[in-house]
Amino acid sequence: MLKKSLVVAASILTLVAGQAQAQDRYKNRPPVIVSPDLTAPWVMQLGGQPQQARRVIYRQQIPTTTRKQYYQGLTVKPQAKRRVGAPLVQPVNATRAQRPVKSKFDPQYLPQTVAYDGKEKAGTIVIDTNNRFLYLVAGNGQARRYGVGVGKPGFEWAGAHKVTRKAEWPSWTPPTEMISREAAKGHYLPARMDGGPENPLGARAMYLGSTLYRIHGTNAPWTIGYAVSSGCIRMRNEDVVDLYERVNVGTKVIVI
Repeated sequence: MLKKSLVVAASILTLVAGQAQAQDRYKNRPPVIVSPDLTAPWVMQLGGQPQQARRVIYRQQIPTTTRKQYYQGLTVKPQAKRRVGAPLVQPVNATRAQRPVKSKFDPQYLPQTVAYDGKEKAGTIVIDTNNRFLYLVAGNGQARRYGVGVGKPGFEWAGAHKVTRKAEWPSWTPPTEMISREAAKGHYLPARMDGGPENPLGARAMYLGSTLYRIHGTNAPWTIGYAVSSGCIRMRNEDVVDLYERVNVGTKVIVI
């Protein structure tokens, strides 16, 4: 009986010692390591003992704009600001929707006179396809600026040409490649279309060199400011008429 009592007493002492040791073990609770995205009050609720705040260690925050590149091990270099061929005073609106909205025209593409500090002579046309603007150099540090639509991805181009022909309400003969390309999408183009309000070339056309490219009007003015054409430079009908009256055959055209 005495032996059994000693065993019971030893068990009780072991249990009490274990509880005391457990309490001592968590007396100094380990720090909570959290992201800076979590707030301290929220972390405090993890303690279980409101009167005793737990120590919090914050990890170094990775900037949101570079997290994806950070985790992929990429180094992202900022894009160099593209020069328009000449410094222009007015900044261009960098935000642009991805697709045109029918019957909606962005007023930043309305014709206006802007400051121009380039080397091109008065009468030269400079087309900035990146920012969707056409400049007619006027001299005296100024240019007349128009909004344009440009070639869609895969149809971009750059170069220097001259206006070799001008036409009012031009007819349209789609190239064979365009007819085949559109037919594959389920769009069937006519072999030829007479000039008129429904013609994609619009009210005027100025042909560039011996290429198939033109500066022309459009029957879809809401596409101005977008990359939607097969390489031609399109303008609103009222704008292309205005430009048409200001330039002659032989005018130099620089596309950048």
